[in-house]
Amino acid sequence: MPAAERNKDPILGVLARVLPSRGLVLEVASGTGQHVMHFAAALPDLTWQPSDPDAELRESIALRIQEERRANVNGPIDLDVTKHPWPLQTANAVVAINMIHVAPWSATLALFEGAKVLLSTQDVLFLYGPYRRFGGHTSQSNAQFDLDLRAHNPEWGLRDLEAVSDVATGTGFILAETIQMPANNFSLVFRRREG
Repeated sequence: MPAAERNKDPILGVLARVLPSRGLVLEVASGTGQHVMHFAAALPDLTWQPSDPDAELRESIALRIQEERRANVNGPIDLDVTKHPWPLQTANAVVAINMIHVAPWSATLALFEGAKVLLSTQDVLFLYGPYRRFGGHTSQSNAQFDLDLRAHNPEWGLRDLEAVSDVATGTGFILAETIQMPANNFSLVFRRREG
């Protein structure tokens, strides 16, 4: 996917800084596996766990892992964030790229609930994608993208960054960093609070 090809290095730059040096990173909604394979090559001391609810996409990821012979990428798991418990007991970080705007709002709530179970204090939940800020779009292209998404599925659409932050707070996370990214996107770094 061209967008994944364009954004993988800027995202990697943030991940290399905020992820732990070792441990297991769960990628939620891995799609074709393009991102996870790129990150795994660049951050070989981490073990990467791709996941997707779509069987065809999991098959595509499995083939990619075979072709690239990446020892630090586990086979993809079937994970629908809205179905609890998740098929993983623990992780050191959770990464979700371009997910919450192509899913119903309930998936955002479920993502934070699931991540809360997996992550310990100070562990990172990383979200990337386009967001609305303070009730408005950050660009005309994002406003059009939002309309296109809602035309495809009324439950989809760009989320208000402040609303996502409120969900995080209510689930035991703090928004540690908001990083402006190319093409009107944001990286959001949430950390698990104590208690």
